[in-house]
Amino acid sequence: MKSVLVTGANRGLGLGLIKRIVTHTNQPKYIIGTCRDIEKAKDLQQIAALHPHIKILNLDVRNTETFENFAREVEDIVKEDGLNLLFNNAGYSPKSTRISFLKTEQLTETFQTNVIGPVMLTKALLPLLKKAAENSQKIFSVNSAAVINMTSVLGSIALNKEGGLYPYRCSKAALNMASKSLSLDLKKDGILVTALHPGWVKTDMGGPGAPLQIDESVTHIMNFVENLNETHNGGFYQYDGKKLDW
Repeated sequence: MKSVLVTGANRGLGLGLIKRIVTHTNQPKYIIGTCRDIEKAKDLQQIAALHPHIKILNLDVRNTETFENFAREVEDIVKEDGLNLLFNNAGYSPKSTRISFLKTEQLTETFQTNVIGPVMLTKALLPLLKKAAENSQKIFSVNSAAVINMTSVLGSIALNKEGGLYPYRCSKAALNMASKSLSLDLKKDGILVTALHPGWVKTDMGGPGAPLQIDESVTHIMNFVENLNETHNGGFYQYDGKKLDW
């Protein structure tokens, strides 16, 4: 793998992924982390200062009109190598739980961040993903070209036993559908697409009561991702490789 891009890399799982990737024995040539405000991303800046091959780019996944310029910035970094691995990690979850407290803007903002952003960003970066796949003879793996959409078990219709959480549940179910469609549409290009649930993790979003630490989650995630192959294309998996019900 020569290049990896992680959205929402300033904190939580995104930052954890960058930390994990940078300690790998065979580090990618290019590691790109994005955040909405580079000045506030102090932890990410500290890591990048120690590792010059980490590049920090400004990106708000809600602002799709900036994606064309963003893709050019990424191309300036990876050049003819293309982009091997895209982690659509940036996400949002409002605090609302039950239907009686639900607001329209909570639904629209969550869908903008969790669905529209990842799909349109994948579209914008598609030429770079295709280039990486072509360079690797379209072999299905993260060493060729892959898109990992960070979803949630809360987006599973079959496993929903508690209701509520309308914006987050609905957005992740939609992202799961987008992942499946992308996996079919991009298969001919040798680009692998998988929906991945990172577990319930102690992050700002997951809260202090979550059972998983960030390091534990990202260790499992990277172990799983490094072994992806064609059988995983279009699947919905948990961080430890367990296949989940749609």
